[in-house]
Amino acid sequence: MRKKTLVQFILLGILTYSCSSDASLNKSNFETKALSTKTINNPMQDKGIGPITSVKINTEINKDLAIHGKTLFETNCIACHKLDKRFIGPAITGITKRRSPEWIMNMVLNPEQMVKENQLAKQLLMEYMSPMANQNLTENEARAVLEYFIEIDN
Repeated sequence: MRKKTLVQFILLGILTYSCSSDASLNKSNFETKALSTKTINNPMQDKGIGPITSVKINTEINKDLAIHGKTLFETNCIACHKLDKRFIGPAITGITKRRSPEWIMNMVLNPEQMVKENQLAKQLLMEYMSPMANQNLTENEARAVLEYFIEIDN
């Protein structure tokens, strides 16, 4: 009987602690949402969370980079993403019209932190119910994938 009472007391303590922690989390989540409302209204301004802060897009597509990006996409991404239809993840066609180049590369390079801290990535996680897997690509490989996406969208 004493063990049962002790277990109940511990569970009550955990529940009390988690409820009080949730209140502070909700406050910080509210502040984060309030700060990111602009980027939700204009996703092309959202650069995401990660190492990429600026991407220069050339007027001409780098064909060699796009070919390498296509190979990387077909090797690492095709299991969850299709070009023109929803699958486990969103369709890729049109992604460069919906998201900034920085956001795309940060999502490829840093999906775990993106779904924790970026409002657009959180919304995608809620919609697709499947987190994006980190394929451990380099920044150069992520840029190649981006170049392939730009080629698809042009």
